[in-house]
Amino acid sequence: MNRRHPLAAKHALITGGGTGLGLAVARAMVDAGALVTLVGRRGEVLAEAVAALGAAGHFVVGDVADVAATPALVARVAQRAPIDVLVNNAGRHQRKPVLETSDADFAEVVGTNLFGTFALTREVARSMVERRSGSIIVITSMAALFGIPGVSAYTASKTALDGLVRQLAVEFSPHRVRVNAIAPGFIETDMNRGIFQRDPARLERILNRTPLGRLGDPADVAEAAVFLASDAAGFVTGACLPVDGGASIGF
Repeated sequence: MNRRHPLAAKHALITGGGTGLGLAVARAMVDAGALVTLVGRRGEVLAEAVAALGAAGHFVVGDVADVAATPALVARVAQRAPIDVLVNNAGRHQRKPVLETSDADFAEVVGTNLFGTFALTREVARSMVERRSGSIIVITSMAALFGIPGVSAYTASKTALDGLVRQLAVEFSPHRVRVNAIAPGFIETDMNRGIFQRDPARLERILNRTPLGRLGDPADVAEAAVFLASDAAGFVTGACLPVDGGASIGF
């Protein structure tokens, strides 16, 4: 393995890669030597992200929730190069009490986070299985590890993804395709920074229950993704790696 560029000559597809954690993962993978293709719904946002990534970056506009269009989407991405790494990062979040969450609300979140991830993984994995090589990473959540009020649909979808990761890992392992999850903790993204500025008491509660005593940086999640995508993690599959400063085990 090339220690300086552990993803050299690999092509990574990252969903929701135009901003936040997805963009941080894209930057880290480019730095690690990968070609990166971003997939998302907003072309202007993706174009700006790719401009910052340089020649290694590329984007394709698409919505992972549109599962009927997923085979064509994967074919477009694979025209650039076979897909070696898939990072399922795109997702929907919704904060509503259970009694105010309609069936349509619930279906919208689960449709993107679970159905969309499954359909995209299935289509990308076809080629990986044929080539007997590949790494699939699913971004889950601490909501799958403990209860958080007001996010029933999000929690259900992310918890289901944890189970799906284990199942896929077992099914794909004979074909040398690895499947793992990352569960980010409280990360200081632009969106979260605004939330914490408006609610400093919430930030204090978070820091008090986090053993490392700080918020995570998007780069913390990104470097974990580079590791799981690389040959350094060649004997790691079916794992869910919390990147949370110990929040999920803290008191």
